[in-house]
Amino acid sequence: MFRHAVGGVLRRRRLAQRRTLKDVADAARISMPYLSELERGRKEASSEVLAAAARALGLGLADLLALVHDEVAGQAAGPRAADDGRATSVTGRPRAGRPAGTHRAAPPDALLLAAA
Repeated sequence: MFRHAVGGVLRRRRLAQRRTLKDVADAARISMPYLSELERGRKEASSEVLAAAARALGLGLADLLALVHDEVAGQAAGPRAADDGRATSVTGRPRAGRPAGTHRAAPPDALLLAAA
């Protein structure tokens, strides 16, 4: 479930930015086939690879994990609004492309992720 959530967030962010797999893979310095496998939830990525992919998409690793957390929590709670691809920061500050005044609340001090 976790790797599928990670892959879904990565793919939605990439598509929202209208970027190709090759463009993001090159920016992250990972192979295009590997990024494709990550997006499809077929591979587990190291924290270094996740951080590189997140940076290539204009996110920090904590931002990526917060989005994944939101998705996993949403799946557990039922239907919810889809991630619209706009970049935000877990600090509550908007990132590039996010309209001012649309801050999101900071997550709890600790985030526990468990693989099923």
